[in-house]
Amino acid sequence: MRLSKLTWLSLLLLIVLSGMSTVAAQDEFIFGMVLVGPKTDQGWSQAHYEGGLYVEENVPGAKMLLFESLNSADAPETTLLQVVQEMVDQGAKLIITTSDAFEEDTDVVAEAFPDVVIVNASGSNVLQGAPANVGNYNGQMEWAKEISGCAAALTTETGEIGYLGALINPETRRHAASAYLGARYCYENYVGGDPDELQFVVTWIGFWFNIPGVTLDPTAEANTFFDNGADVVISGIDTTEALQVAGQRAEQGQSVYASPFDFVGACADNPEVCIGVPYYNWGPYYARLAQEVRDGTWEQAWIWEPPYWEDMSDLDRSPIGFALGGALSEEDTATLMSFIDEMSAFGSDEANADKIFLWEGPLTLQDGTELAAEGEFVAPLDIWYLPQLLDGMIGASE
Repeated sequence: MRLSKLTWLSLLLLIVLSGMSTVAAQDEFIFGMVLVGPKTDQGWSQAHYEGGLYVEENVPGAKMLLFESLNSADAPETTLLQVVQEMVDQGAKLIITTSDAFEEDTDVVAEAFPDVVIVNASGSNVLQGAPANVGNYNGQMEWAKEISGCAAALTTETGEIGYLGALINPETRRHAASAYLGARYCYENYVGGDPDELQFVVTWIGFWFNIPGVTLDPTAEANTFFDNGADVVISGIDTTEALQVAGQRAEQGQSVYASPFDFVGACADNPEVCIGVPYYNWGPYYARLAQEVRDGTWEQAWIWEPPYWEDMSDLDRSPIGFALGGALSEEDTATLMSFIDEMSAFGSDEANADKIFLWEGPLTLQDGTELAAEGEFVAPLDIWYLPQLLDGMIGASE
């Protein structure tokens, strides 16, 4: 029996469409991202989520699977293993776990899926002997935290700065300490004040964001800072309560300001009291990572990436940056830019490889232990694993 011309054409079309479908499936690259908070927190989790969107926009065929708010309050019965299992079942070849809260579980999950690359953002699993399919990535936020400390020192009229911290660990200690070093340096060198008279008080709420009944209330703690004489609060948590409180008080006629954290757009709700935000820019690395995994060229590494010194604000190149806030005066903005230029000149100088600006002795820990002698720079891993706050900071180290 002969097939009609129309039947032949129909069969040919089916074959072509089938081939196109197969090619499309081969070109698709699925990756999973696990957030500790919601994707709209205007902080840490939103920065990661937008980094994932950057991958979808810049890596052909990339598709993100997202799980939000994996934490003891929002998903108490859900484990990282369960989340990753579902993503792998949907074809994910790469999983990004976006919190040090997932650091230990990342290794456990990696052993269950040895053919899947799992990268923990902010951890140090690789330094501690992680499975071969585990990697770590973080941007050197310490530089941008120094800028926020400088902005606070330029802004304060009371000489008192509050630092709203998350939980206590080496990461949060080194971030708070970096802000302190930036504040002291600019208070002395640009404001002309005595750095020993500058008060820098740290309060820890107990987690990366508010969990009622578990953590301290960040709104209450921000109010306490302002009630006790601080007129600038630097945030080290994932959400924007410090900025919200500053905005509310400004509406009542108070001259108070805040610096949020993590997300480039965090100042948007209250720009008039925002002195600027140190932010992460995860997209460029995540795009490189996805391409490496797809190409089969990925190799295990612990990466702590410095800023792109030619332009820290380049969202296609720099892993961290600082977005200027609307509360800075023209004079303070110009001064802050001078500090950033000074920092950039230091960071881009090959002679300063493996050194971080301002982490130079004499530096002492809170218990009096010498961290660095006069003229010596603190080794990068000694900053990474900072065991205490620095002498002169007020607040708990453990």
